[in-house]
Amino acid sequence: MNDKLKVALAVAAASAGVIGFYFFSDKSSLVRIGILLLGLIVATGIAWFSEAGRNFAVFAKESARETRKVVWPPRKDVLRSTAVVFGFVFLMAIFLWGADKVLEFFLYDVILGWKR
Repeated sequence: MNDKLKVALAVAAASAGVIGFYFFSDKSSLVRIGILLLGLIVATGIAWFSEAGRNFAVFAKESARETRKVVWPPRKDVLRSTAVVFGFVFLMAIFLWGADKVLEFFLYDVILGWKR
């Protein structure tokens, strides 16, 4: 129950920051951004002390550790794969354009008889 209250307060603080950003539309951008950041910082501080906040911090650390383990493919393979994707997209664009023109011809010229 205590953690749910902390998360609810964090959501309320973040919402207050966003609402304050739009409520004070007549103020300067610096003041509005300050209000927004203050709301987000307070929400982060409150959430940090909840179980969900601690779990998120652990998840973020583990995610960062896992990204360091990623083995990226060589540049040559990436360029080759990118060329294949661009080629396929180009061929599909030509095919869809042709199919559109054929359907347009049959619909307007043959079926409906609308000559342009």
